[in-house]
Amino acid sequence: MKLSGRIARLKPSATLSINAKANALKRSGVGIINFGIGEPGFDTPENIGNAAMQSIRSGQTRYTAVGGIDELKDAVCTTIKADYGLSYGRENVLVSCGGKHALYNLFMTLLDPGDEVIVPSPYWVSYPDMIELANAKPVIVPCTEKDAFMLQAEDLERAITPNTRLLILNSPSNPTGKYYGPDKLKALAKVLLRHENVLIASDDIYYRILFGGRKWVSLGMVEEKLRGRIFIINGVSKSYCMTGWRIGYLIGDPMVIKAATDFQSQVTSNPSSVSQWASVEALTGDQKSAVEMAQTFEKRCKLVMERISGLPEVTCTEPDGTFYVFPDFSGHFGKKFAGRTINGSLDLADFLMEEAHVAVVPGEAFGEDNCIRLSYAVSMEQIEQGFDAVKKALNKLAR
Repeated sequence: MKLSGRIARLKPSATLSINAKANALKRSGVGIINFGIGEPGFDTPENIGNAAMQSIRSGQTRYTAVGGIDELKDAVCTTIKADYGLSYGRENVLVSCGGKHALYNLFMTLLDPGDEVIVPSPYWVSYPDMIELANAKPVIVPCTEKDAFMLQAEDLERAITPNTRLLILNSPSNPTGKYYGPDKLKALAKVLLRHENVLIASDDIYYRILFGGRKWVSLGMVEEKLRGRIFIINGVSKSYCMTGWRIGYLIGDPMVIKAATDFQSQVTSNPSSVSQWASVEALTGDQKSAVEMAQTFEKRCKLVMERISGLPEVTCTEPDGTFYVFPDFSGHFGKKFAGRTINGSLDLADFLMEEAHVAVVPGEAFGEDNCIRLSYAVSMEQIEQGFDAVKKALNKLAR
């Protein structure tokens, strides 16, 4: 059967593929420690589940407005006002089937063939493919470990051309966990103010998971003149352990939101009604679970950094948030074991899966082949066991 050209060019999500492979090995009886997982690992808080069950009992299970129920839009606006200090109305909000869907809606609404989208690397695995599906061109801007894998103002300036339509900024970042503070954002804002046609997609899905007492700040919070050009992508998946509920949202210019809503109406219609009511409770209810989860991740991050420091020939930039680290394992490239050579992150990921029974995501999928992404959305005990196994496996490699 012949497939369309756009699908033939499409690569499967590396993170989902690794997770599927790890789960398949588990089902076959192999004990796998999954450092590849991209979700928090906790159950959805009880109050949110109760709200979902109440919505079912109340018969709130039919179609809703395509762009989401007013109660959820109001909750989103209230949350953004509290956390960003920015004021939006219902006309600025589109509720979608997850943050990924919200971002795809934005790409399909804004991008034309020939448009360029600046993507700082390392990047979330789906950005380039989603941009290409919208018939636009991803412009990858490498960000080095020396700069903590963060986009520098001068590199942004060099990347902008007359065809640049959009910049994607993900903070704190998947895969690096790095966060753009006020000074970094102000430097980027100065460049963007000189280029009025460049819009900004602010992917803030991990914004509640920050460490070291850091306060949330985004581009629109540091430069008022950019606010009309910024589109916020967020959701409930990461902050409230609701990855399977599939609720994300897009915030921005009402004309674009209206057009994106029209696009969504022809693709998915409304997101799940039950998930929407659960999300109202997530945003407006008790926030204790979200705070405690972030604190737990911070404790795990400290343990992970300690264990990475004990690995031979591995370096790592310390994360500011999320539940990921992105260590550089290139010191082991060129080494061999049992007749196989580790030539890059994909080889290393396969080696660790087979020899250590530890699942990781190769950095190649994020645009940085020297690294691998490790998720610490697992227990402290599993972190210890996993790093014991990784260290033992690395010691088997030789030049």
